Amino acid sequence: MTNGPLNLDELRASAESKLDKNAFDYYASGAHDEHTLRENRAAFSRIAMRYRVLVDVSRRDASTEVLGLPLSMPVIIAPTAFQKMAHPDGELATSRAAASAGIAMINSTLSNTPVEEVVKAGSAPILFQLYVYKDRGETKALIERAEAAGARALVLTVDAPLLGTRERDRRNHFRLPEGLKVANMTAAGMGDLPDVADSGLAAYVAQMLDPSLSFADLEWLKSITKLPLLVKGVVRGDDAIRCVQHGADGVVVSNHGGRQLDTSVATIRALPEVVDAVGDRTTVLVDGGVRRGTDVIKALALGAQAVLIGRPVLWGLAHAGQAGVERALAILAEEIDLAMALCGCPDVASITPDLIAP
Repeated sequence: MTNGPLNLDELRASAESKLDKNAFDYYASGAHDEHTLRENRAAFSRIAMRYRVLVDVSRRDASTEVLGLPLSMPVIIAPTAFQKMAHPDGELATSRAAASAGIAMINSTLSNTPVEEVVKAGSAPILFQLYVYKDRGETKALIERAEAAGARALVLTVDAPLLGTRERDRRNHFRLPEGLKVANMTAAGMGDLPDVADSGLAAYVAQMLDPSLSFADLEWLKSITKLPLLVKGVVRGDDAIRCVQHGADGVVVSNHGGRQLDTSVATIRALPEVVDAVGDRTTVLVDGGVRRGTDVIKALALGAQAVLIGRPVLWGLAHAGQAGVERALAILAEEIDLAMALCGCPDVASITPDLIAP
């Protein structure tokens, strides 16, 4: 497919040419001056690898497991909201592409498609990303729906007590296009973003989500579901320890793609501290700025079990729907395979810390 996008940045360029400004800026933007948005990527480029030679890499296997879920490669689709702004099939196309690629998908609370339909769309394991609403009864009902639908884990986002200031969205007066809603919350009367002269999503978060969330609420969540619980948005070792102490089954090192606190630490820089704190006791994943197969190798060498990718999936979706997402995942799979070969790593177990240059 050499006549199509060769890398994830070319997919981004294709998406920008197809999306309207409201949608593209929503997907692409970071908070305030977007320092963290840029640093998430730049920090990967400053990590050098000490590759091995004279290793038999004639056969390579990138498969692994996370929470007992088999993955064809150490990649999971991150939760991203409002996917139907990119393509009419939205989250359904992404679910089917994940199944085709043999990986898992995390479905957002702020999906344009109900979780039940996303789970049914394909055979991919679906995890459910959770925001906790001020109405705890509706939050509990949402968890029960996700569990009944067949979601395999909850991924609680904890870095958004309020929405970070995304100036592009404020400038565009971000809103959902006609006919699109927060589908998981429509029945509860919480499916529409406020019509405001600012970011409609920022207003929605301020009105609906619970900024009082605390570590004690991890225990409450564990008491009302049998699903494993991952906590997403952790960048400190001490916070990771407290998550585990309060019942979390894993953490996602994440700064919300640079969309919350600008100048916060790049996730690949934060990863080693979290791994040192809890890596031998729990699942540790990382997201933010992963754009090359070498980024995945670096993340695993620094102790992550897998990475999450968000924006590249949206670029693929805008480029060509399900086929575009499949292309994004295929690009990453090809690059991971090549990086493993060139690093002297025939399998995931051989991606070890000594690959990272001091």
